[in-house]
Amino acid sequence: MAAKKSEIIHKLTTNYPSFYKKDLRKLIEIFFSEVQNALQRHERVELRDVFSLEPRLHKGRIARNPKTNEKIYVKEKYSILFKSSKMWSKKINEEV
Repeated sequence: MAAKKSEIIHKLTTNYPSFYKKDLRKLIEIFFSEVQNALQRHERVELRDVFSLEPRLHKGRIARNPKTNEKIYVKEKYSILFKSSKMWSKKINEEV
């Protein structure tokens, strides 16, 4: 299930009414920008007991276009590996 930033801010404002909405919005913006900047620097991001994000390098290789059978070179690139914690995996996978 995907969540929008506006939904996250709405839930935070309802759960924490003593905080201003503009402060929570700023907090969420800072959090996401820091995660984005760390991933751009190829650093691992870990939120203890929740999840971790890690950029992985895929080496360049020769691939084949299945339609034309033409060989092409795919340059190296990074992808993001998402790993949830054991506690969250149990909560997600437990039956109701």
